[in-house]
Amino acid sequence: MSDGVNRQILLMEKPTGKLGPEHFKMSKAGIPDARDGEALLRVRYISLDAANRAWMHGATYRAAVEPNTVMAGGGIAEVISSKAPGLAPGDIVFGDTGWQDYAAVPAKHLSKMPKVEPMTHLLSVYGIAGLTAYFGLLDVGKPKAGETVVVSAAAGSVGSIVGQIAKIKGCHVVGIAGGKDKCNWLTSELGFDAAVDYKDGAVFKALRTAAPKGIDVYFDNVGGDILEACLAQMNNRGRVACCGAISQYDGAPSATGPRGVPGLIVIKRLVMQGFIVTDFMGQRDEALSDLQSWVASGKLKVQEDVINGLENTPKALIGLLAGENRGKRMVKV
Repeated sequence: MSDGVNRQILLMEKPTGKLGPEHFKMSKAGIPDARDGEALLRVRYISLDAANRAWMHGATYRAAVEPNTVMAGGGIAEVISSKAPGLAPGDIVFGDTGWQDYAAVPAKHLSKMPKVEPMTHLLSVYGIAGLTAYFGLLDVGKPKAGETVVVSAAAGSVGSIVGQIAKIKGCHVVGIAGGKDKCNWLTSELGFDAAVDYKDGAVFKALRTAAPKGIDVYFDNVGGDILEACLAQMNNRGRVACCGAISQYDGAPSATGPRGVPGLIVIKRLVMQGFIVTDFMGQRDEALSDLQSWVASGKLKVQEDVINGLENTPKALIGLLAGENRGKRMVKV
């Protein structure tokens, strides 16, 4: 252990506008002891997600992060000591470890993970990102071969996997991403049929060209104007899987789109469904076996964006919200 010191990154205040480095502070504490039913963990990798920003606004599907506390976040960690049945030193687990070197966490809030090389895959393709993509697309979006699937934030951790699974299922796949480089990467490396650069501004028109037969399934990671542009081009009985609304998380909430939604939903008999990946954990084994076989056969490419150093976590989250990452962003503690 690092001479009994536990480095922690605290959220100092809840941002009212855009998140900045000034909202965080590095601090030091002692290494906690595991109480009955808990395990002491050494954090290896911290997952960075747009949802981290949403938690600062208030309670979502988890309690809000309060000022002057360790910033919350999921992580992959190694068990150092355990006072809980079923967990032993050396086990690898996933849980809400927070942004710190060590954490004592109740065993009931931890998922034991398989030993996988590289360990980073446990946070990307075999973690929340891969499972969110899998269940959101297949169970909520229900694509059929030959249908058109559109995914926003397509170069991100979830979107990049959604598009590839849709291709595996025989769909025409269009990704929406920011910047020419990301769009080229989607079509040349990941096998998307087309990509729309939202930074060009003319999303509606570009979508019409990329998806001439209309949209059957839209996997929404951003909300706002892009959701509005996609809804207008949905086919009858189309499905919208609502995964996130990153355009609304950072800074002042926007008053824009989507407009005209109720009428469109009625006329086109659309299904719009929000979901959270934990709803599907009973089917996790089946999902993991599919994901593992696709990765092994080369049908599913894994893109990870690993930043080194706990001290760089705030900067890495701010960059993620600005769309810097390609694939799953995480911090190696």
